[in-house]
Amino acid sequence: MFSRRSVIAGALALMCGPALAQAPAKAPDKAVLMLNWYVYGEHAPFVLGLKKGYYADEGIDLEIQEGRGSAVTIQAVGAGTATFGLADISVMIKAVAKGAPVKTVGVLLQRTPGAVVAPQGKIKDAKDLVGKTIAFTPGDAVTPIWPLYLKKLGIADGAVRMVAGDAQTKLNAVVNGQADGLIGFTTEQGARLPDIMNKPVDMFRYTDAGVNLVSLGIVTNTDTIKSKPDLVRRFMKATTRAVEDAEKDPKGAIDVLLTAYPKIGIPDAQLRSLQYSQALYRADGATGTRPFRMKPQVLVDTLDVLTQYGGLPAADRGKPEDYYAAEFLP
Repeated sequence: MFSRRSVIAGALALMCGPALAQAPAKAPDKAVLMLNWYVYGEHAPFVLGLKKGYYADEGIDLEIQEGRGSAVTIQAVGAGTATFGLADISVMIKAVAKGAPVKTVGVLLQRTPGAVVAPQGKIKDAKDLVGKTIAFTPGDAVTPIWPLYLKKLGIADGAVRMVAGDAQTKLNAVVNGQADGLIGFTTEQGARLPDIMNKPVDMFRYTDAGVNLVSLGIVTNTDTIKSKPDLVRRFMKATTRAVEDAEKDPKGAIDVLLTAYPKIGIPDAQLRSLQYSQALYRADGATGTRPFRMKPQVLVDTLDVLTQYGGLPAADRGKPEDYYAAEFLP
């Protein structure tokens, strides 16, 4: 015979049982991050975050795809085939001026990695460029700013002989001695050429001449910002965590990268690439600011450069807030 107390307890258990049952786990949000180029050392933080589960911790099932240039990455993000992109912000600004529905939610390289890279001793200093032959790639992110760099140095446009070629042709021209140097990135050609040539290189950085221009940042579709702000916020939290981890242990980040992409090889070059990139994370060189946080004035300076030298019509210039949303940073 059941007591009244046991009947009540049983009834309560029946009522509470379903409520206490664990709700099914929410499926992670699928997202694609498209890089600006083929994987190399500069990209180590993103791979580190994926392999260490930082994106999974934020409920994101992330796929990293290699890119074929910032313009292609921005097109993919604008079309919705990539959720996020790592792309050159100056390229993004010009795309937005033409109607691309994209915005940056964090700028990682707040100073340009643009530089003249040359075998050691070929060019004595930046002003020694006069009369030299320099290889360049038409349409890349740094060549349009070349006239400003020369102006800052006090060198006339026609004083340097220029030879055009794609990325590989440009490298070959320097390796084969057909060019004294090339216009490229410290983080890419500057990191790789010493191993390709088996000799040191000199790098004459745009920033050293006072050229203020942002570079790589995280780009996403404006519809994603409106419809999935929490996804953007979680993605930037995981990415910031990964970038900060890689800053603490660059070699460890490169080890993870090489395990995931063993075919890229050249460990020393990959480590240099990451370290050169990390040196550009903060516009003023400050060490206390977390990654991706940018003062609006940095973007104002970039807009000044692009309207004068980068082909951005003054009428399409816009304001920093037209291109940058900082509210998703942790």
